[in-house]
Amino acid sequence: MSYFGNIAIGAKTTWKGLMLSIRYFFQARFGRKKEWVGEDNYFEKARGTFTVQYPKEQIPIPDHGRYQLHNEIDDCIVCDKCAKICPVDCIDIEPIRSPEVFGQTSDGTPLRIHAAKFDIDMSKCCFCGLCTVVCPTECLTMTKEFDFSTTDILDHNFSFSKMTDQEIAEKKKEFEDYQADKLKAKPELPPVTSEADVMKRPTAKPVFKPRIPKKK
Repeated sequence: MSYFGNIAIGAKTTWKGLMLSIRYFFQARFGRKKEWVGEDNYFEKARGTFTVQYPKEQIPIPDHGRYQLHNEIDDCIVCDKCAKICPVDCIDIEPIRSPEVFGQTSDGTPLRIHAAKFDIDMSKCCFCGLCTVVCPTECLTMTKEFDFSTTDILDHNFSFSKMTDQEIAEKKKEFEDYQADKLKAKPELPPVTSEADVMKRPTAKPVFKPRIPKKK
């Protein structure tokens, strides 16, 4: 009896699986609407196929998704906050200070530092979004571009600096000359010959630090 009983159970379960496949086969004549997971009743819409003919068809992308990083370099003040907070060090910045303000961002922030280099290695990025949070001018954002696959990993290194090698060399020399002129213009202190001369020299004012009470 156990022999024929096992055959009956196998036939029953096989038939149940076939009926499920046949039901989905006929439902596959219809396609589901391409919508993303944030829509109402998303998981209740189980009828029809959900296969997307990528790249001809795509599922709608959320507005606040974490995908490829983009830096609007004209609004970047090269504050280096994004590079410091990045947990995987995928942002590489080379700043060049300017002797004076040379422009301003779209929100009116003055520009005082040139971006000789602003590279983002997306092969290292963990898509945490911390760099976009600390950016004071909101020039660093995550776009909707999610498909940037390539056969060469070096292609994942995106450069946003617009400066040429000649411009970088000129700006570096300009700041070095400014520093040298500033050092020359600094008045030299007379040599110390006595205790009275030491007392005449200007001293730095003491910085007052408020006393912080200890926590109990």
